[in-house]
Amino acid sequence: MKTKYIDAQEKELIDSLQNIDLSKIEHDKENSKLLKESAQAFVKRQETKMNIRISPEELEKIKEAASKEGLKYQTFIKSVLHKYITGQLVEEKLTTQR
Repeated sequence: MKTKYIDAQEKELIDSLQNIDLSKIEHDKENSKLLKESAQAFVKRQETKMNIRISPEELEKIKEAASKEGLKYQTFIKSVLHKYITGQLVEEKLTTQR
C-alpha cells in the first residue's frame, strides 16, 4: 500500500494493521448489524451536484483558507455553506471609524 503525505503516527498505525490476523477476531453480531445499518443509511443519502463560476483569484483564496483548515477546497466550501444556512456562520458587520 503506497500512501503519500502520512506522518510517523499514521505510518505506525498502518504498519500495525497490516499484521492483524482477522481470522482470530470474534464476530460481533450486534455491532456488525449497527455498522451495516449505518453504512446503508450513509449510502442512501442523496446529494446534488452544483456548478458555479468563480474568479481564479477567489478560488485561490478559498484554496488557501481550506488548506489552513486542513480540508480540500470543495469540502471547505460545502462546510461554509452548511454553516451559513444552519445559522452557525454569521456575517460580522464592520464598524467604520469617523
